[in-house]
Amino acid sequence: GAAGPRGADGGAVAELKKASKRLSCHKRYKIQKKIREHHRKLRKEAKKRGRKRPRKDPGIPSAAPFKEELLREAEQRKQRLEELKQKQKLDRRKELEKKRKLDAKKNAAKIENAEGKESSRKSRAKTNKLLDKNSSKSFCRELEKVIEASDVILEVLDARDPLGCRCPQLEQAVCSRQDKKLLLVLNKIDLVPKENLEKWLNYLKNEFPTVAFKSATLLKDRNMEKVTKRGARIDISKNTECFGSECLLKLLQEHCKTRNKAIQVGVVGFPNVGKSSIINSLKGARACNVGPARGVTKSMQVVPVDKQIKILDSPSIVADPSNSSLALAMRSIIDTGESGLADVFEGIDAIISHCSKQQVILFYSIPDFRSTEEFLTLLAQKRGMLKKGGVPDTENMAKLLLCDWTGAKISYHSQPPEQQRLPPYLTEDKIAEMQKGFNLKKLEEENTTTVKALKYPNLASSITFQSAGMTNGTIEENKVVEKASEHRNLETDEEDEEEEEEDEEENFTESDGDQDNMEEEEEKSIKEVSQNGNHSTTLPFIVDKTADEDDAYDFNTDYV
Repeated sequence: GAAGPRGADGGAVAELKKASKRLSCHKRYKIQKKIREHHRKLRKEAKKRGRKRPRKDPGIPSAAPFKEELLREAEQRKQRLEELKQKQKLDRRKELEKKRKLDAKKNAAKIENAEGKESSRKSRAKTNKLLDKNSSKSFCRELEKVIEASDVILEVLDARDPLGCRCPQLEQAVCSRQDKKLLLVLNKIDLVPKENLEKWLNYLKNEFPTVAFKSATLLKDRNMEKVTKRGARIDISKNTECFGSECLLKLLQEHCKTRNKAIQVGVVGFPNVGKSSIINSLKGARACNVGPARGVTKSMQVVPVDKQIKILDSPSIVADPSNSSLALAMRSIIDTGESGLADVFEGIDAIISHCSKQQVILFYSIPDFRSTEEFLTLLAQKRGMLKKGGVPDTENMAKLLLCDWTGAKISYHSQPPEQQRLPPYLTEDKIAEMQKGFNLKKLEEENTTTVKALKYPNLASSITFQSAGMTNGTIEENKVVEKASEHRNLETDEEDEEEEEEDEEENFTESDGDQDNMEEEEEKSIKEVSQNGNHSTTLPFIVDKTADEDDAYDFNTDYV
């Protein structure tokens, strides 16, 4: 059609009004007459059929005896009907879902048969790879690669417990190989008192060259940029300053000059000591993934810092199961979500037993406690971590507490040993060999400047922690003992669960689908649950209870 008329300003003029619905009186009266005749006809037909309107229920008269009982019975009948309807509805839904799943499974089986054995082999290989990537053996394999490839190895230690972060097996493996240097990097120095940090630096420098370090917790990222209306980019990431990176880079660059070649630097250590954070701080950008969860880094990653230095990020050292419960709680790769609750509680118990109880009470500002369970209960109540019915959620509280102690939240410190005893693999000649090629005087000066630049917690506010000593780790792949619960891949687990559910459904459909059988099964399951003591939160409404039983007065109980 042609375009409509336009106004002076170029805009379209309002459309014409619709035609009027007015009728002539003759026509209107004629229509009304027809409608009356039609209604009369309908009434006549209804009369012939003999249908009557359903009478409205007048209800029970107030003068009638047992009125309350009758009303209760009527209500119970109504509820029974509603429950039956809901049950039938649910049964129908379940049947439909089962049919859909069975059809889907049949189709999937057909597709698999069509594709052949090659596709199934490929899928198996993929799942094995995924499982293998998260296994302890894979971690050890990648760690061995890093040790082999690197010329200088940085063993990252948590300043709060440096002795607990040292792995004698790793140090021995590095010392046994020629032309490899080992440096200790004391990270998270801002979480310990200044006096304690100086003591540890003086203790560790007698064995290996030690660098005081404080990594940047958050680095510039593209996702943390806000674009304004004019197109300008504003960085909204709160970046904390890094300390000790210049000192470490200078030390590595000097070592490059002495060797007259490019070097590869491997960064190793137990989980949550800040390996990836140190690499990001040296690079000045977010090169490696960082997170509070344990075992974020799963494979070797090469990060070039400059033309001469390449840094190799490695997965965490696998803690040996023979270690103490404290060492396993603080240094094991198992995430708190995957590990059993018993292990988590045991770990928390070990941590609290190795701390000053009075300081823990003051730090968390809670009353005195007798056991670990009581401590977790008090802390959960204080922080408002409650389950249904106001029950303290001690399980999640334990997991959160373990993350806090391994992460960078809580300030605690351990004292270095009074007498310095060298491990068997470290001789005076080996120490001199490790220190060769590094300017130790300059390193000490740089360390003092970094120590002066930072703010530290008070000695009174920091919790005194009793270290359990060096933590044994497994570096060789052959010596790793895999646990079934460790490092399970979530995707493969979900698939297995789905398959199990489908198998159960198949068995269910094969059996008789009568409602009576279903009801019997339900009754059995309820009995089993009651025997185990797992009472459900929602109590079922008992419909079959008669009015006499309900109203019966019990003389043995006191009614307040």
